[in-house]
Amino acid sequence: MKKNLLLVLLVSLALTGCETVPHSTKTALELQSIQSKEFETSRKVAFAATLSVFQDVGYTINSASLETGLITAKSPTKQDFVLFVGQRMKDVKATAFVEEIVPNRTKVRISLVNSSETSNGYGMKGGHEVPEEAPEMYQDIFAKVQQAIFVRKNIQ
Repeated sequence: MKKNLLLVLLVSLALTGCETVPHSTKTALELQSIQSKEFETSRKVAFAATLSVFQDVGYTINSASLETGLITAKSPTKQDFVLFVGQRMKDVKATAFVEEIVPNRTKVRISLVNSSETSNGYGMKGGHEVPEEAPEMYQDIFAKVQQAIFVRKNIQ
């Protein structure tokens, strides 16, 4: 009886401790289409607007280079406890690439990746990262970038 109970406990522990990684439902071209937007402004203004929007929505900037047009940032980490797994930390990693296509026409591509890491008292760690595919997330950020560009262009 004790062996059966132990076996059931171990199997349930193994099954509840497993986390499945969702597969992408969009092609690379579809992702690029929702992650990119063109603005009628200079690269410098678009870069500064994108950087300030990341900060406005709570991201911490890890690096930013006007020369390369690359911005990397991370959202605040949320921590919770998952039974049989241990501590779980979640955040969103963001990158933006700002490039001037022609004078006064700039393309901004933003990539958001949902990151999750687990760890327990026995030293075991696990984690996965999944690209954010919801168009609404990107549309919201691009609307804020557009507003920031408008403000920057009209205060000069």
